[in-house]
Amino acid sequence: MAIKRSILAGSVIAALMLAAGSTLAAEAKAGKSLYDKRCASCHGADGKGSPAMVKAMGEKGLNLTAKEVASAKDEDLVKIILEGKGKMPATKGLSNDEAKQVLDYARSLGK
Repeated sequence: MAIKRSILAGSVIAALMLAAGSTLAAEAKAGKSLYDKRCASCHGADGKGSPAMVKAMGEKGLNLTAKEVASAKDEDLVKIILEGKGKMPATKGLSNDEAKQVLDYARSLGK
């Protein structure tokens, strides 16, 4: 009886892990898609700033893999994504959840 419970518990845990992994993969894909459409033209596909924008404006603020960005709080960066800051305009039409997906994807570029 104890063995059957262990097998059942293990199966449930494995199913939950698989479902969580699928959810994370879907969110990462959604974040990448939004990033590619809304952010890559300035921040570059690699998050280090598109060469033309870096040349025009300098690297500061464009390089999403920089230490300053990596150490910033999520809520601060989501606010910047949604409302803009400095030369970065607000990203209109994104929900809070979508901004978080973009942020999660952008943070993955620095790893």
